Parts: sequence; C-alpha cells; structure tokens
Amino acid sequence: MARHVARIAVAGLLAAFVAAGVVAWGFAQYVRPGPLTSETVVVIPSGDGVDSIANRLGEAGVLAAPRVFAAAARLTGVGSSLRAGEYAFAPGISSREVLGLLRSGRTVVRRLTIVEGLTVAEVVRQFLATEGLIGEVGAIPDEGSLLPETYHFSYGDSREAMVARMASAMTETVDALWARRVPGLPLADQREAVILASLVEKETAREDERARVAGVFTHRLRRKMKLQSDPTVAYALTSGNGPLERRLGGDDLATVSPYNTYMVRGLPPAPICNPGRASLRAAMNPLETDELYFVADGDGGHVFARTYAEHRRNVARWRKIREQRSDSGS
Repeated sequence: MARHVARIAVAGLLAAFVAAGVVAWGFAQYVRPGPLTSETVVVIPSGDGVDSIANRLGEAGVLAAPRVFAAAARLTGVGSSLRAGEYAFAPGISSREVLGLLRSGRTVVRRLTIVEGLTVAEVVRQFLATEGLIGEVGAIPDEGSLLPETYHFSYGDSREAMVARMASAMTETVDALWARRVPGLPLADQREAVILASLVEKETAREDERARVAGVFTHRLRRKMKLQSDPTVAYALTSGNGPLERRLGGDDLATVSPYNTYMVRGLPPAPICNPGRASLRAAMNPLETDELYFVADGDGGHVFARTYAEHRRNVARWRKIREQRSDSGS
C-alpha cells in the first residue's frame, strides 16, 4: 500500500514538473521576440475569433507559435476584446505585444489627400479608387461642397462617411471665414463666396496672387462687368467631369451656358470646383484694387492691368511667349 502511494506521489510530481515546464516554455514563447524581420501589415477582419486571428498572424509570419498566442488570450481573459482592423506589426514583436496591440485598437492610419480645385466628379473617382475605403459614395454632393485637405482614415471606413466629413469641414470653414469677411463685398451670401473662391482656385495656384485675383473679380462685380474667366468656359464644356484636355479656342468663348462668364454677367450659378481654404479666404478678403484684367505671364503667374489697352499689350506678350514655346516644342 505504501509503495502504491509512493508511486502515485512520484507520478504527480512528474506531472507537476512537466506542467511547470510546459508553462515555462509557453511563457518564454509568449514574451520572446517574434519572427518578423520587417514591419508587416495585417488586416484582422471583423468577426474573427481568437483561433482565426492566431492562425492569420501565424500565416503572415507575425507569430511563431499561434497556439501559444491563442492560449494566452484565453487564459488572460482578453480573447473577446481583440479588435478588428488593419495593424502594422513591428519587427520582432512578441506575442504579448501583439495581444496588447490588438486590444488597444491602434490601427494603421491611412491618408487621403484631396487637392484644391478638383470637381466633385473627380473627387468621387478618387474616393472609389482609394484602397481601404468601403461602400459606395451615396448621393453625389453639390459642386463646391467638399473641402480639399488631407484626411486620415482607417481600413474599412466608408466612402459615404468620408464625404460627410469633407462636407462638414467645408461648412465649418466657410462659416468661420464668412464671419471674418471684409465689409461691403458684392456677394449676397456664403454660397456666392464659395462660387467666387472656386474661380480664384482655378485661375491661380500661387498663394501671393489669390487675393489679387479675387480683388479683380470683386472690382468687376461692383462695376457690373462680365468676369470673363476662362475656367468657367472649360467647366461649361466638360460639365465638371474632368479637365478640358485642350486649349480654349475663340469659338469656345461663345458657348451658350450659364457657367460661361464671357456670355453672362455676374457669377456662375454654382461653383466650378472645390476651392481650398486659401482661395476661400481670398474670396472673402480680396485685395482692394482698381485692376480689371490679368493674363498669364509665362512663369506660372499673371500680369495685371488697370486698362484694356494695357491688358491687350500683356495678352500680345503672352501669345508671343506661347507661340515661341510651341515652335520650340516645350
């Protein structure tokens, strides 16, 4: 009897030693650096359980021992709190650190940059081509209602939500700038300010010119002159679906359209693009000027004039520059 009890005791001790060894080995695997040699990005889909996550990370080379990871998640009681998303795993990340990262929800931050001057149609195409966004855009927003900017998002965010963010950002920006506008503008409301800003955006990309261009248009509006803005003609020809892939000709200026400011007085009925903050600010704080004309100077900017005679000389100079470039093939 005593011998039998001794055998049981020895067996128990051996089992305890083995169990302790397994636990020690498992803990060592849990805390030791993992096999990754370079940063790896893995998407954890919504609905994945602990075993699926462990296997996915094992296949991606993040975990050397997926079963240890799964066991640790269960033993620590955090298996149900692992969050879906796109994660960047650092080289050598341990199973313990992986568990902490998945609990934190610190997913990869993606960036989407919408440049100034794009039409709504162009922005929608960019949304549809952006990897990581999901779903449709939904209702197409109004022209000029989306603020160009760099937006951060996570994998799986919806395109419709991104549109809503851009629209909200535009509304907030316009409200703030309108509250600080200079008095006496020939603009009825914020919408007209956005329309004017869209013309400024398409006319010049130079920061030092925006307020001056806005000043010319404002001066013309006060004098009831036609704005004669080439970008409005291009918009009339393309309906905002994309850039006009050719130079405007004389016949184009006679295009019958409410957007053609060579044919109609005042502002077009709606914006011709989505203007950025700088152009919005310029439209609501234009330079006080008696200039009425501007034309390209050949160096990415414009030359301005107060009289039509002076403007004609500037136009003749620009045409000569353009012809010389055409002859040289540049």
